[in-house]
Amino acid sequence: MSQRSDLRRRKATLEGEWFRLVPRLKTTGPAAGGGADALRHEVTESWARSLSSVDPGRDSAPVTDGGTVHHRWTDSPLRRPVDDLADELRGIADDAGFVTAVTDESGTILWTCGGRTMTRRAERVNFAPGGRWDEQAMGTNALSLALRTGRPSSVFSAEHLVTALHGWVCYCAPVHGPDGRVLGVLDMSTTWDRSNPLAMSTVRSLVSVIEARLRTELPRRPRDNPGQVRLTCLGSDQAVREEQPLALRPRQLEILTLLALEPDGFSPERLREALYGDRAVTASTFKAEISHLRRALSGGIATRRYALTTPVSCDAVDVLRALENGDAETALRLYRGPLLPRSAAPGIEQWRTYLEVAVREAVLASTRPEHALRYGERAPYDVEVHEHALRLLDQGDARRAVAAGRLSTALRD
Repeated sequence: MSQRSDLRRRKATLEGEWFRLVPRLKTTGPAAGGGADALRHEVTESWARSLSSVDPGRDSAPVTDGGTVHHRWTDSPLRRPVDDLADELRGIADDAGFVTAVTDESGTILWTCGGRTMTRRAERVNFAPGGRWDEQAMGTNALSLALRTGRPSSVFSAEHLVTALHGWVCYCAPVHGPDGRVLGVLDMSTTWDRSNPLAMSTVRSLVSVIEARLRTELPRRPRDNPGQVRLTCLGSDQAVREEQPLALRPRQLEILTLLALEPDGFSPERLREALYGDRAVTASTFKAEISHLRRALSGGIATRRYALTTPVSCDAVDVLRALENGDAETALRLYRGPLLPRSAAPGIEQWRTYLEVAVREAVLASTRPEHALRYGERAPYDVEVHEHALRLLDQGDARRAVAAGRLSTALRD
């Protein structure tokens, strides 16, 4: 009974702070934060970031196309370890009155389980497959904080920005792949009055089991079914399979990048032109590069029309997908620099320009100043971006000094 009373008092205190502070943040920005002992700094910062894109009065999360979600879950590296733990996850959810969710790295829910009552409550706010719970879509919540910080997070009652979630408490931890990348998050949520500090340790233990299975899963795969290739081509150039770099020359990385960006493939003539332009290169040289890449991919390139026949995940493709979904936050997080910066291949140069322009336009269209500030770190001479940041930042925001300094430097050069 004492615990329930403590939770009720905490809920009431947070709701009071929410009604005091959120309206001020909407009108005066981040400078209005602070001064509330009951509120964590990361929560008020998230509120300030979220208010530019999220209406606190919205009643549910936006939804991604169901077919897309099905394919994402089918292809997700988390699917197999989660399937293996499904009975345990369902048992915990049923016994404790929770609903459990697994998301991808963008914050889109791919899988859930729970008892009938909690599942119905969750579905009313689209806490279900297809629901988008990143900060830009649904404001401050445990999933968005865990994705942003890379650390476990819990959010109680009115710490959520959206009022429809003030009756909830959520416990969440990111799931890291063997290479350290965040692959998604595991979340357990319930009503505020069931809040229990042991829930977080349960989530962390389950994530540890999933991560251990991810580390041991790839070596068990048969030789004729090699693991998925991960291509990193933004700001760097490397292809990795099962944590081992593939021995590819720069030209072969260019070919792999072009094939990843254009899944419909290339005719031999068009691919050759994309690689060499007007340079005189023999057919045997061109075919030798293709043959070497095909061997490295265990035959994963079609012969007559060059296209990938084996799964290849690519950071540039991930950025394009995020931009297509209107998710500038994820696109900026993944965009770590120009496409294959040392390449002079005409096809790569075209895609490099396309990506740079697309990301920059998303920044200029965003109403969130942190997007312009983050992009401005990599574009020190982009006057328009720095001016955009200054327009979005409130007069009392300390970050104006950073934007103003960058603008001054850009105007001098």
